[in-house]
Amino acid sequence: MDRMPYSEFKYHLEKGDVKSVTIRGETASGEFKNPVDGKTIFQTTVVPPDLSNELDKYDIVYASEGQSTFLGNFVLFFLPTLLFIGFWYFILRRGLKGMNAGGGSFMSIGKSKAKIYVEKDTKTTFKDVAGADEALEELREIIDFLKNTDQVKSLGGKMPKGILLVGSPGTGKTLIAKAIAGEANVPFFSTSGAEFVEMFVGVGAARVRDLFEQAKKTAPCIIFIDELDAMGKTRHSNIMSGNDEKEQTLNQLLVEMDGFDTQGGIIILAATNRPEMIDPALLRAGRFDRQVVVDKPDRKGRTDILRIHTKKVKLGPNVELDSIAAITPGFTGADLANLVNEAAIIAMRDKADAIVLDHFTRAMERIVAGIEKKSKVLSPKEKEIVSYHEMGHALVGYALNKDDKIHKISIIPHGIGSMGYTIQHPTEDRYILTKEDLENKMSVFMAGRASEMLVFGHLSTGASDDLVKATSIAREMVMRFGMTSELGYVAYEEPSSPFLNTKESLSSAVLSDETINEIDVNVKRIVMNAYERAYEFLDNHRPILNLAAKTLMEKETLSEDELHKVLKLLDEKVSDSLPVTYQGKQDPADESFIH
Repeated sequence: MDRMPYSEFKYHLEKGDVKSVTIRGETASGEFKNPVDGKTIFQTTVVPPDLSNELDKYDIVYASEGQSTFLGNFVLFFLPTLLFIGFWYFILRRGLKGMNAGGGSFMSIGKSKAKIYVEKDTKTTFKDVAGADEALEELREIIDFLKNTDQVKSLGGKMPKGILLVGSPGTGKTLIAKAIAGEANVPFFSTSGAEFVEMFVGVGAARVRDLFEQAKKTAPCIIFIDELDAMGKTRHSNIMSGNDEKEQTLNQLLVEMDGFDTQGGIIILAATNRPEMIDPALLRAGRFDRQVVVDKPDRKGRTDILRIHTKKVKLGPNVELDSIAAITPGFTGADLANLVNEAAIIAMRDKADAIVLDHFTRAMERIVAGIEKKSKVLSPKEKEIVSYHEMGHALVGYALNKDDKIHKISIIPHGIGSMGYTIQHPTEDRYILTKEDLENKMSVFMAGRASEMLVFGHLSTGASDDLVKATSIAREMVMRFGMTSELGYVAYEEPSSPFLNTKESLSSAVLSDETINEIDVNVKRIVMNAYERAYEFLDNHRPILNLAAKTLMEKETLSEDELHKVLKLLDEKVSDSLPVTYQGKQDPADESFIH
């Protein structure tokens, strides 16, 4: 059908020739009353908005039919709605993943996220734990209780509701908790204190409730909360923080621990390396009233731990685990596991058939001293200074303490800023030190600077770390141990935490200006006396110092056997002015490396 110009359509409309009109969008079609030019129907375009007024004016019957289809309606109306709903679903789901640390629906935000291990999943027993014999012995009664719940009930006995494992990081607290569950063959709920604390108030408390509800359904069982200090920190009286999420979570835990009976077979274990931060309400009788210390292992314990971690590695025929344990004082179970892994990596790099003692030695150097800096080449003058510095440590350390073996000396740069190192390790662990022991330790630290001053007559930055360690010992002698007659047997510093390297001095308001000044004077005097003893000894044995330093410059690294050839010269020539006493270790991890 040919389209009629709108002007012609309007002409026929005014003449009264149009019978009916149908409007579809911008197109109008219709029927004439009488044929026009032989046509009874018509079609035109560009319909003005006021066409309906024109049709009404001439009493024309008309109708409107839209051209839109179902797809058009969907695009125009439903698609924007669906996009809007999808956008908000995406936002809510991302928000819930952030809150719930792993996703889940909105209704699961208050659910506990504890991992549940059944008997066959734990696969950890006391055979997998070493170096913590005392702790395991104390915990065996928990296993007996869980295995013989009815017998304990008949006797009217009750187990402690909560047991807190306290120890330094890496000592195996979590491993011990899993071993208890594995030995008892009961479900094991494992969670962390940080998983209860969220940005929304009330979520942590809801998760605590849900955790205990699940435990009651599966009793007898063990609930293990790692890093308890994250949710159990001491509450403060500050009004602004009196109703925060952490306090509500802690309050709910206190309520739950009061609300269940241990005769139901639920044991709560928790672990922390910051016991001083735990709220006293958690440590009172009836809650975590039993504290088990998981300490760093002694030499025998380290040997047992190494035996476990070397089961799956191939050792050389001459590797003695007891010898490795002897050179790793202060290492925790995690440190020893890392040592074995590093030794295996070094052996793989060397394309060796088995791991030998040298691989363990290099692994220990890598862990404690840092990676060897092959790109950092010392000038001949710097090499000479470092050689005399390290041999000063070695000679004074050997003279003062023949029970501590000097394992290795190197002037090859390692780690960050370390130009060389001397490894000296004790033959046995010691935990009590005398005043003479501490003075000898300081003399060993100051021997590096004394050697430089004796030979070169100048000071260098190489002794910075030694000065810090010597000053720290002197300050502890004055402020903690009361080892100066001038200040008396008085402590001027709070005891440090056995698990953290923190200590607090008494408030300056408690100490007078005179006392503070006297402390500084005595610290300086003790350090300088240690320096003078080291200087005097090295001056008396200058030929041996020169020979040892020259040997070290030539070889750059001296092993224990090579050192023995040089150090044995001191056996017949040790100065009587410097008493040979034992240089013990308070914390063996502190000074195994003397830089």
